[in-house]
Amino acid sequence: MTEWLIYPLLGLLAGLLAGLLGVGGGLLLVAGLVWLLPMQGVPADVAMHSALATSLASIVLTGLSSARAHHRRGSVLWPTVAWLVPGLLLGAGIGSLLATRIPDAWLRMGVSSYCLLAAAQLWFDWPRSRPLRPDAPRGPGYSLAGTGIGAVSAFVGIGGGSMTVPLLVWRGVSPVCAIGTSSACGVAIAVASTVGYASAQPAVAMPEGSIGYIFMPAALGVAVTALFAAPWGAALAHRLSGLVLKRLFAGFLLLIGFTFWQ
Repeated sequence: MTEWLIYPLLGLLAGLLAGLLGVGGGLLLVAGLVWLLPMQGVPADVAMHSALATSLASIVLTGLSSARAHHRRGSVLWPTVAWLVPGLLLGAGIGSLLATRIPDAWLRMGVSSYCLLAAAQLWFDWPRSRPLRPDAPRGPGYSLAGTGIGAVSAFVGIGGGSMTVPLLVWRGVSPVCAIGTSSACGVAIAVASTVGYASAQPAVAMPEGSIGYIFMPAALGVAVTALFAAPWGAALAHRLSGLVLKRLFAGFLLLIGFTFWQ
């Protein structure tokens, strides 16, 4: 029964990272869930599918908590969110449906590769902040970019912060506002992806309490603590530069990435 206590701990760490860095929470969840879910009866052949689906289902609530905390601090650029969301919804829906049709081993390789790329992005702190622009970025190009971000996010079980934050920083948004805006975008990604994974019919029997590929007890166990941790992370994001923490977490992501190849 020890694994039931780990879900809230996972949620605590993932929520803190989501609020603080805007990245990493989903990857941490996937790494933990792919190990824990088989203990609850999830078949090994679909353990990665279920980990991705369950992670995204929990991010719905985590993202709402984080977005609310950032909104209260004025760090969500809602005009930018409005342009990104149509693409995010479309891409996440397509990505989740595609992922349910891909073998477990391929998903593991995809998530591992993404972990290594995210680690490199965090370590080198790329892209560096540009001169800040006075307005919120907007335009159809962001909807197009959102489609790609949503698809990749659904495929690797994340809220998209490791892509949305660098994009916005590159476009002249302050890091704090990029993180806040990304948290709101993550809700759209998580909702569309969750619908896709929940509506799929697994080829093998899932344990009681599952909806499609989502193991709801784990999703709720993670979300309960993540709801409270995300605002703490958001508060810290306004106080810390985060560079040292980013590099420490980059090393952790490298370890996660290599574990998926085992």
